[in-house]
Amino acid sequence: MTGILSLGLHPSAIDYSRYPGLDEATLTARIAAGEADLHDQGFDIVPCQVSADPDDAAQTVRDCVAANPVGVVMIGAGLRMAAEHTLLFERLVNLLNELVPGIVFCFNTSPETTADALRRWTHPNR
Repeated sequence: MTGILSLGLHPSAIDYSRYPGLDEATLTARIAAGEADLHDQGFDIVPCQVSADPDDAAQTVRDCVAANPVGVVMIGAGLRMAAEHTLLFERLVNLLNELVPGIVFCFNTSPETTADALRRWTHPNR
């Protein structure tokens, strides 16, 4: 199985005023725990956290994909669901289609639901 690109906004790019009770340290810890759990389950995750700047984000995605063969991308809710990131989300989806023709997209609702999202479209390496 090829790798799974885990694409999301870097925790420093989030406007936490919209998410009471959540801060950068908490989100960073949740993401790290989620990625560790995915690795433990046998998923080959390629983390790719991007800034909110479209040009920087596109370059980061290009770098991640160039360094790691991927066939599935899991795009986090922070990148998909905030209206202010719609154009960034759109740009990255189109870029991924260009870089990896036939890439499979899946979506979570939180770091804790990533494994369920992945299992809809792929399976662990074990």
